[in-house]
Amino acid sequence: MPPRRRKQSNAMLYTLIIFVGLFIATTTIAVVYYVKAEESRTKGIDLQNELTNFASSRDQQNIGNIVGAKPGDKSWIGTMVDYLDKATVLIKGGVPESTSAEVKIGNAIEETAKAKELAQKYITIEDPNTKGLTQIVTELVSILKTTKDSEANTLSLLADLQQRFKEADQDHNEKEQQSIIDKERLQKLVDNALADYNQLKATLRQSTDEQVRELAVKLDEADANVESMRNDLLKTQDELKDVTKKMMIAQKEVMEIKPAPDPNESAYKPDGEVILINDMAKVIHLNIGSNDHVYQGLTFTVYDRGSSISPDGKGKAEIEVFDVEKDYSAARITDSDIKKPILLGDLVANLIWDSNEANIFVIAGDFDLNRDGKIDLYAQDKIKSLIEKWGGTVADNLTIDTDYVVLGNQPETPMKPSMEELEIDPRAMDKYDAAVRDLDRYNDIYNRAQSLWIPIFRYERFLRFIGYETQSTQAGAF
Repeated sequence: MPPRRRKQSNAMLYTLIIFVGLFIATTTIAVVYYVKAEESRTKGIDLQNELTNFASSRDQQNIGNIVGAKPGDKSWIGTMVDYLDKATVLIKGGVPESTSAEVKIGNAIEETAKAKELAQKYITIEDPNTKGLTQIVTELVSILKTTKDSEANTLSLLADLQQRFKEADQDHNEKEQQSIIDKERLQKLVDNALADYNQLKATLRQSTDEQVRELAVKLDEADANVESMRNDLLKTQDELKDVTKKMMIAQKEVMEIKPAPDPNESAYKPDGEVILINDMAKVIHLNIGSNDHVYQGLTFTVYDRGSSISPDGKGKAEIEVFDVEKDYSAARITDSDIKKPILLGDLVANLIWDSNEANIFVIAGDFDLNRDGKIDLYAQDKIKSLIEKWGGTVADNLTIDTDYVVLGNQPETPMKPSMEELEIDPRAMDKYDAAVRDLDRYNDIYNRAQSLWIPIFRYERFLRFIGYETQSTQAGAF
């Protein structure tokens, strides 16, 4: 073989060997990479399966919306655990437990069930599975507020009862002191009676002649006193007749010049008028308000417009103020006659109330406030409180400054107690004296009111003139 041909054959052989070696190496590397890729793929599938166990692909896509904000140094699971711990702490309190989420939630559910079971003592939980703790707490807070309000009302009632007990105790002490004073006075009467008895006993022991002489002297003295008093009485009667005759002549002359004024004229003055009517709500508005010293609870009688107030005080309706503004006030209709509806311009009046000054009243007599046929022992005090509540004043004695007199029934005077009755009831004489004083005061007030031309109102007429006739029979009216 020529040398040139041998050299070409060797080069081809070397090239073939190198090619085969490279093919083997490449194939080996490819196999190794394939094996490694299969292992990585298998691991990737396993990791994906494990990740799917933690969260589905949809959950993974929405992990931010599901968990919420995540701190940079926390994983999503760690963040979720932190939020779970906060939720369980809100339910149970204390420090989060070092245990699984299942145990934590289980304990929280158990505590929640206990709380709901306890709450069912106070509220109704129809479906415990849908009733949340916040709803339960809200309802319990509402009940607690109601309970506190009730407690506050109870405390207020307790304070009122304590005050009333204090006043009753003070009244008892005053009565006890009065009883002691009465006892001392009665003891003094007994001592005087005993002294009179001893003196009478000593007198009886005197001789008959001495008694006759002493009695004759006393009789002469008494006759002289009686004669003197009789002469004085006759003289006084003559003077009284003369003065009475002159006064009658003077009154007749005055009456001929000018008729006597009507003492009730001031009572016929209206205090305001109706400016608005709401028949559906039974409410009317008046042209007087806080600037005129009107206040809530004030009552009025309503009278026809264009006419004067009737002497008996009867009107077409009774009203009670419940809202007051500066220049007007609103009042509810407490009693009315369907045949006589309230009209715009109708007049309203209250005998006690006055926008400019306080009227002065004097009260006397016995009153049956609730009209049960029995005299109320403290009726005058209750009427006095009513008058003072509406701006009037009450005086004990009648003077020329008195505006009105409120008279009840004439006081009844019992029979003067006998000695036997005094032995049974030592205060019987005091009661008799008090009844006599009440009767004397009643007659004196009546007579002086007539002589001074002061208006006299009987109880029923008085109620009509203040718009209180209907309410007077209701509980708590006084």
